[in-house]
Amino acid sequence: MLTPDQIRAVIPMALDHIELPGLVPEHGQVRENYTLYDGRRVLITTDRFTAFNQPVGAVPYKGQVLNQLTEWWFEHTADILPNHIIDVPDPNVTVALNANPLPFAVVVRGFISGVTPTSLWGQYAAGERTIYGIHFPDGLLKNQELPHPIVTAKLKDHDHEHPLTDAEVIRMGVSSPLWERIQETALRLFLRGQQLCILADLILVDSKYEFGLDLNGDLVLIDELHTPDSSRFWRSDTYDEYFELGEEPENYDKEFVRLWYQAQGYDVVNHNLPPMSEDIIISVSERYQHIYELLTGKPFQPASYPAQKRIMVALQYAQLLGN
Repeated sequence: MLTPDQIRAVIPMALDHIELPGLVPEHGQVRENYTLYDGRRVLITTDRFTAFNQPVGAVPYKGQVLNQLTEWWFEHTADILPNHIIDVPDPNVTVALNANPLPFAVVVRGFISGVTPTSLWGQYAAGERTIYGIHFPDGLLKNQELPHPIVTAKLKDHDHEHPLTDAEVIRMGVSSPLWERIQETALRLFLRGQQLCILADLILVDSKYEFGLDLNGDLVLIDELHTPDSSRFWRSDTYDEYFELGEEPENYDKEFVRLWYQAQGYDVVNHNLPPMSEDIIISVSERYQHIYELLTGKPFQPASYPAQKRIMVALQYAQLLGN
């Protein structure tokens, strides 16, 4: 893992955007998605960072961690469901099969937690007891483990999160058998994630999953998997202590930044957030590198900056771009 000074030195070079000649990207919050002439996709994971669906800066090595950690998780879950990955020609780049993404994301939750108004805890704390069509009893505490993980869905929208019930998912055109299979698969992925996290002294708290249908209409796993952007991770050895004290668990995910903005008194719902400070950027980069090492058991090997030239060379070498 890099030192704070090493991270600080490359903050100005963090990968905020990239352009590939002759190709028009689909811009996501973090990824640039390019469709090739043969139907394959090139996904470039940038260092862009969002909090409460607002861009707040770029974190060095974040994109590399997300891309390489997703590759690692895909390898360890391929027996549960095929995924869209074909190749990883560069630490920030994935070449993937073309798949038609489903219009909703699936979230499996093992704890009642979160800081956003639409999070499980946010809705529960506001007095709701039936959330995502599921009834919750009175008396639950923030960050408490649920009796068993629950599977929920939310509409894909970069600006807002809209919880969906089972009935709403079906009305979106998804057949009942397919929705049942998606829920079963998401739960199996989550349980596999929890098992591997135990080996790293981590708790997989909750995680978002995205699915698509390939050209044959078969279900595939797309996007990212069990990363600190799509999941929450807590230290297992200190969870009980912090929970008993009513304090936030030690975490290795982007929740750290959300909590920081809230602690500064910002209205995270109705106002634009200022950029992260350098110290926060460094802390995020350290956490992302650390969880990569904890999960994979391998030292993080930082790719070079500036990233654009390196990525272009890798894509040309893989014959994904013209000369």
